Amino acid sequence: MAKVVPIIKEHSTILRRESEALDIKDIKTPKIKRLISGMKETLKNTVDGVGLAAPQVGESLRIFIVSEEAEEIDRIEKGKKDPPQNYEEIRKKKDWKNYVFINPVVKNTSKNQLERAEGCLSVPGRYGIVKRSEKIMVEAYDENGKKFTRGASGFVARVIQHELDHLKGTLFIDKAKKILEPNKENEKR
Repeated sequence: MAKVVPIIKEHSTILRRESEALDIKDIKTPKIKRLISGMKETLKNTVDGVGLAAPQVGESLRIFIVSEEAEEIDRIEKGKKDPPQNYEEIRKKKDWKNYVFINPVVKNTSKNQLERAEGCLSVPGRYGIVKRSEKIMVEAYDENGKKFTRGASGFVARVIQHELDHLKGTLFIDKAKKILEPNKENEKR
């Protein structure tokens, strides 16, 4: 069984490095399989996470995962599904499928951009308003070494762009127009 891996926090230098591409022949090695399994288990055991990049668990490789939970949130936000009484109902499901992106390359982004609050498992307790493309098209390899192209819009597109930034050594706080610290806001009241 995969183990939960500690998440690296914002002051670590690994989060500020450009990640290295993975040799395609190495995708099926035990080391990479363990890494991906550990990332999945870690994401499954986080309260707020819907995406996780390899640098966040100490590996400077061009790999990230996105939970299908992001798609569920997107369907609710777009009105395609009735919202639950509260988002805790979504959070209770822990067996979400994860999409693995290895050596992702952006093929296209929409010109239309949206501003929205973002957070990060590596920057706990802070959120920021970040402008991102509404749509994105990415080409990558999955965990079996198969090349695929995936388009996304809305919240899923935002998550993919956030994880791509991790592979470039960028955190959302570098792009945020405004940083929000909810705990400090509540202390002032």
